[in-house]
Amino acid sequence: MQKFILVGALVSAGLLSACAGGITGGKAESATAQLAATQGNRVSGVVTFTQSGDKLLVLAEISGLTPGLHGFHIHEKGDCSAPDGTSAGGHFNPSGKMHGSPEYDNHHAGDMLQLVADANGNARQGVYIEGVTLSDGANGIIGRSVIVHAAPDDFKTQPTGNSGARQACGVIVRK
Repeated sequence: MQKFILVGALVSAGLLSACAGGITGGKAESATAQLAATQGNRVSGVVTFTQSGDKLLVLAEISGLTPGLHGFHIHEKGDCSAPDGTSAGGHFNPSGKMHGSPEYDNHHAGDMLQLVADANGNARQGVYIEGVTLSDGANGIIGRSVIVHAAPDDFKTQPTGNSGARQACGVIVRK
């Protein structure tokens, strides 16, 4: 319950900062990943990334999940062509860090908080992430992909978090 309240507070804070001029230039730079199910799955949705200073606001709306927790990551390649999503490569990790929770300093740049699907298989999430950008450069995520996994991320097992099969994949493109 506290996580849901925190997520709601973060989304509200992001929207308020945008209204108060917290996003520079009046129009925020943004990108999206349209998620498509991998073979044998029915997960779909959209993930939107909006630059807000040195952080990205990540808004995800995903359906077709089993109820509960699901690993959720930015992956290194913008290729969703493999039926099982493996063409997206591993987690985006330009700094060579260990896999871990984004709530702590030592983690892949592509490690994000888990998705929490409700009893109907729908997940909505709004969080800020650091260490990645929509700009060009080593930490840029444009042209990379987002993967939704079948299982929870244990944030310990290297290098994947033991998150299970890839259920959906989407390439991150500028809006």
